[in-house]
Amino acid sequence: MTTDQQNSDQHDGGTRDRMTENLSRVETLSQRLIAALSQRNPANPTLNAPSQDLFTRAATSYWTSAMENPGKLYESQVAYWTRSVRQFMDAQKMMLTGIPPEEEADELPKDKRFKNPLWATNPYFRYIREQYELNAQAVADAVAGAGDLDPVERQRLEYFSRQIVDMMAPTNFLGTNPDALEKAVETEGESLVKGLENLVADLEANNGEMVVRLADESAFKLGGNIATTPGKVVYRNELMELIQYAPATEKVREIPIVIFPPWINKFYILDLTEKNSLIKWITEQGYTLFVVSWMNPDASYADVGLEQYIEDGYLTAIREVRSITRASKVNAVGYCIAGTTLALTLSLMKKRGDTSVNSATFFTALTDFDSQGEFVPFLQDDFVDGIEAEVEAQGILRAFILGRTMSFLRSNDLIYTPAIRSYMLGEAPPAFDLLYWNGDGANLPGRMTRQYLRGLCQQNKFAGEGFDLLGETLHLSDVDVPLVAITCETDHIAPWKDCYRGMQKTSSEDRTFIVSQSGHIAGIVNPPSKKKYGHYTNGDWSGDHATWKDAATFNEGSWWPRWEKWLAERSGKEVPARQPGDSDHPPLADAPGDYVRVHALR
Repeated sequence: MTTDQQNSDQHDGGTRDRMTENLSRVETLSQRLIAALSQRNPANPTLNAPSQDLFTRAATSYWTSAMENPGKLYESQVAYWTRSVRQFMDAQKMMLTGIPPEEEADELPKDKRFKNPLWATNPYFRYIREQYELNAQAVADAVAGAGDLDPVERQRLEYFSRQIVDMMAPTNFLGTNPDALEKAVETEGESLVKGLENLVADLEANNGEMVVRLADESAFKLGGNIATTPGKVVYRNELMELIQYAPATEKVREIPIVIFPPWINKFYILDLTEKNSLIKWITEQGYTLFVVSWMNPDASYADVGLEQYIEDGYLTAIREVRSITRASKVNAVGYCIAGTTLALTLSLMKKRGDTSVNSATFFTALTDFDSQGEFVPFLQDDFVDGIEAEVEAQGILRAFILGRTMSFLRSNDLIYTPAIRSYMLGEAPPAFDLLYWNGDGANLPGRMTRQYLRGLCQQNKFAGEGFDLLGETLHLSDVDVPLVAITCETDHIAPWKDCYRGMQKTSSEDRTFIVSQSGHIAGIVNPPSKKKYGHYTNGDWSGDHATWKDAATFNEGSWWPRWEKWLAERSGKEVPARQPGDSDHPPLADAPGDYVRVHALR
């Protein structure tokens, strides 16, 4: 036997051994897959898609328009057929000659999903890509051709049709993804087995729900390499822990700051690492800082509503902060939904004659829901009815449902691309702190969810007729404390123009409005040291959002120093630094506390 034959036999034997090993692993993984799926507690099915009435009305509208103008329908169909046949002929020619058809550079796809050169140079993949793009455009044209839909129905139809198009992208399927196929060949199938392992692990971690891990969870430890700013839990009740952070200066401002983060997420987005921690930065500017860490609720919190968040959260935190610091007033900060609720709290305090909030800062906070932005598809009765049925059955709105909704607003970036990387390419998720935080979700109490969706989002009562709560009718116009609103230019959760409209409806005579570059998170977590995103300012509130922006001044760098200067003018004199707690508030735990470690239910 020749040396080449021996080497060939050894190679074949090694390949067979690897094949046998991989088949054994697949069999074990398949059993685990079945076991994981059997644990699934699915969401109410009405949350998986809109009412079929939407598609029925859209189809009726489309065919009505087509019958009224059959020439336009015929023209669009002929154009579609012509391009489809031409693409097939081009593919045939490429297979024979190996030469791609000539085309203008601006016709080439800009979609990063198709960055692999094979999408342009291989006849098979090129044809699949071109057909997908042609069909995607045909769907978009059909939606545009549904003539008599109202604006809400049209927005919903555009959104859900786009979701279908994105879901059917050839990159999402193994047989039409050149990256996955190349990796499978290169690794002799090992990448696919690792991908199956990743899939099974995700299902097991989420009780059978398909939730793609975005980050390597083993790379982070709360209080270890994330959320490390020193401080103590100085108060705790069933709804929240109050953390007082250690001073970083010898002197601090007399009036303390208390931050109310959103309870949709964990508070440590403001304390990810030392380099981008707003919490650490605030202490370094010479302030006594308190931050609320909300409990991650289970079904026992089903009846907890906005009343409890205000009484046991906001008002209690303000009371305890004043008691610890001996200060008569506090400067309050509310982020996202916590900013919305801060405005509700300020209205209630106005009714009660409580003047213990000296100023209010709103981070990306909606208070006027007249326009629901990208959430229009989910804030109609069919979905809200489904959410009410879900929380009635579960007691809470489980974190994965809310997380799934948020992710589908950016489905290619937050669902399909991570799934391809993990399940097809067999890659481990990255060690990325922001994505780790994004995956550490929180549940919402049932009663609070209903109040927020019906009374605030759908009916917009706070900015309109008034929102009844705690024996009072609360109005946005009741808010009259000095305020500053920080918004973000590309925020799709709380669009800056809608935040602006809400702040216009307050009665404060001391108002500042800032628009940071970037989005809901990056626009807020924007430390000066990075010198990355700038911000817009304008003191004239007389016009609408467009007028404000047109006249605004662009400023290089982070808004943090500008906000601190604003805050310093409203924070009193300097006093000796305060250590966390006092004799009546002995430290209960080190920051970041215990509540932040409670994981969401699936």
